[in-house]
Amino acid sequence: MVRYADDFVVLVKFQGRQLVEWLESTLEDRMDLEINRTKTRIVDLRRSGDSVDFLGFTFRYDRDLKGRGYRYLNLFPSKKVLARERTKLREMTSPRLCYVPITDLIEGINRNLLGWANYFKFGYPRQAMRHINRYTRIRLVIHLKRRSQRPFHPPKGISYYKQLAKYGLVYL
Repeated sequence: MVRYADDFVVLVKFQGRQLVEWLESTLEDRMDLEINRTKTRIVDLRRSGDSVDFLGFTFRYDRDLKGRGYRYLNLFPSKKVLARERTKLREMTSPRLCYVPITDLIEGINRNLLGWANYFKFGYPRQAMRHINRYTRIRLVIHLKRRSQRPFHPPKGISYYKQLAKYGLVYL
């Protein structure tokens, strides 16, 4: 049993009606907790496509990437968390903040990205990190192009990617 504040995840190898009844009676009678029946669900992770979201992570069994007959527990940031991070990045690069010097803006974005990455570094977050990197670059390029009457262009022979790296943008 894993408990965090008011959320529970109970992990069992074999499940049945007796186990469910015992858990409900233990939580409600002995621990004096109230179970929210609408949010409570039983998930069999062995079935394809079933997953559990807990503390911002999605837990799911996936096929082995090398094509062998194995399955592994895949742990990665949930879709809800990715949407929340995109919203935060959108707010940090909004048109209202065009007056902020680009180095200060990137410093704030780096602080946010590093904190987010440190929390979600467990499991297999590579795709989520790439998604956030791509989204951050897009938002910063849009932000740079709207900063004045003349759109920003990096110096000849330098891409936006390299220019943002020169400004100090961290890539996850």
